[in-house]
Amino acid sequence: MFPDATKRFLNSAAVVGLHPEPTVYPDGTKTAADAAAAIGCEVAQIVKSLVFMVDEDPVLVLMPGDLRLDTHKLGSLVGGQARRADLDEVRRFTGYAAGGTPPVGHSRPIPVYADSRLGRHRDLWAAAGTPTTVFPIDLEDLLRVTGAASADLAENP
Repeated sequence: MFPDATKRFLNSAAVVGLHPEPTVYPDGTKTAADAAAAIGCEVAQIVKSLVFMVDEDPVLVLMPGDLRLDTHKLGSLVGGQARRADLDEVRRFTGYAAGGTPPVGHSRPIPVYADSRLGRHRDLWAAAGTPTTVFPIDLEDLLRVTGAASADLAENP
């Protein structure tokens, strides 16, 4: 029914009290625009779960689908040099492939930060372990289960 990575995510989500109902989109939801088109929502309602390295430590950043992360803001917040994690680092630190990384259920604890503009929408959608699966989540639950610190992390227009 669901890919193995999604099953793993569902098991991990249950541990933190989250019981999502994923949907599989065979054509893929790898980008925020793809996901929004498949779901029928605004791109801003898509939660991008992005892995960055600050110096040698991974952090997960939850960004609205319509915005880009400012690495200087992230580095200043965390206190180091920020860069996007490469594909191997994403898989090693989260257990999931880039494009399908969920906001919770990683292979190791990772600090989580959420861009404050996620609050523009209450109803959001996030990856459920693969680039073809997503699940709905409201903002309160997202912040609760991730323990995310909220900050202004988006590039300025």
